[in-house]
Amino acid sequence: MRILLTGANGYIGLRLLPALVEAGHEVVCCVRDRNRLDMKPAYKGRVEIFEVDFLKDIDWEKAPEKVDVAFYLIHSMSSSGDFEEMEEKAARNFVNFVDHLRARQIIYLGGIVNENKLSRHLRSRLNVEEVLKTAKAHYTVLRAGIIVGSGSASFEIIRDLVEKLPVMIAPKWLDTRCQPIAIRNVILYLQGVMGREDCYEKVFDIGGKEVLTYKQMLLQFAEVRDLRRYILTIPVMTPRLSSYWLFFVTSTSYRLAVNLVDSMKIDVVARNEEIRSLVDIRLFTYKEAVELAFDKIEQNLVVSSWKDAMNSSLRKISQHIEVPGKGVFTDDRCKRITHDVEQVADNIFAIGGHRGWYYADFLWHIRGAMDKMVGGIGLRRGRTHESNIYNGDALDFWRVLVADREERRLLLYAEMKLPGEAWLEFSIEEKDGEAWLRQTATFRPHGIMGRLYWYSVLPFHFFVFRGMLNRLESYGSRKEPVRA
Repeated sequence: MRILLTGANGYIGLRLLPALVEAGHEVVCCVRDRNRLDMKPAYKGRVEIFEVDFLKDIDWEKAPEKVDVAFYLIHSMSSSGDFEEMEEKAARNFVNFVDHLRARQIIYLGGIVNENKLSRHLRSRLNVEEVLKTAKAHYTVLRAGIIVGSGSASFEIIRDLVEKLPVMIAPKWLDTRCQPIAIRNVILYLQGVMGREDCYEKVFDIGGKEVLTYKQMLLQFAEVRDLRRYILTIPVMTPRLSSYWLFFVTSTSYRLAVNLVDSMKIDVVARNEEIRSLVDIRLFTYKEAVELAFDKIEQNLVVSSWKDAMNSSLRKISQHIEVPGKGVFTDDRCKRITHDVEQVADNIFAIGGHRGWYYADFLWHIRGAMDKMVGGIGLRRGRTHESNIYNGDALDFWRVLVADREERRLLLYAEMKLPGEAWLEFSIEEKDGEAWLRQTATFRPHGIMGRLYWYSVLPFHFFVFRGMLNRLESYGSRKEPVRA
């Protein structure tokens, strides 16, 4: 079949895409920025990219030809006042688009909405569902609660809480019930309803094998990790305090913390589970889903992460790839490479995350903590893979704009709170038969505060950036022999 996949570089889309290709389907990937989608060799001849933003007018001249099935996997966790209107607008534009392509079926992954009182985000997802039902194509809706997998928001937040806090004084919403489902089961269900006439005009709740409270999920997670943890729930913690609690303890943003707390006060338990009789798959328990997730992490096989979701200030990578040369401050340093060039290149592409920033890591962590204090993302996002990195990936409080192994160039854009815009670039250049490591920090200030900020951090740049450059060039040289 010919498949239209929206949200192709999102958490679910990046898991579904290889499964569809492996099954022999042709896939048209709808993305806002084609630079963010890693085109693997296996996708050649099977994957087509269509660059589109469903909040804007569609370029019909470049639109793909007819498709059989269309997946709608677009969802925003924005807390802006108009996100409901934005999600509705995107859904209506998608309906017009799918009608134009004469698709037979729309498959939508929404949220479980079995309670009378819903959070704003669950209400919005229900409204999107109603909009999609107005399309000429047949619809199939899958409603999920907590999705468990390596890189998922729920997994990473629970991991942070369990691994950092031996004793938790937690809000009462930890007693809320949910029905977590493994990401593998979600992908199998999405594939299982494709082209099925007995699934047309149907809405299915999908959940795992067990209903648990969030407290039970935390304790079971601790058991998988062989950790002893104690949890005390108290009724006096307000939603705002709960959001701050999640924000400061975990790697989540404050915006996402607010949305999660809002949703976690509501039971998300499947009621209509007719899909189990139609799509026969083995459902995993919560513990099994966690174990599978850690298997992926240990093998460095994490395909996607919620942390890689684009910051609202950086909707399109291509707009920021060209580093400005005017009206900016720069810290440009070069060092002749005297060790193995390939080892230096590996060091560049392994920067951040668990490896750190090679020099004065404690200062980077202080900067991350300061960013957290003012509502930024901090340094806790880490990176999805220890050595592989791609355009659009999150890297601590940076965003990867360019990760080109062939050109030996890594360009990062700052997503921390700043009175301006910042880029950090690493490259290896050939000059007069010698290899040179180049490291350039660029800052475009916004007003007088931006200029004051640059001058205030300039003394730290002197030894932090110098030390980082030296360590990037020498790291690993004693452990690995220089290649001939």
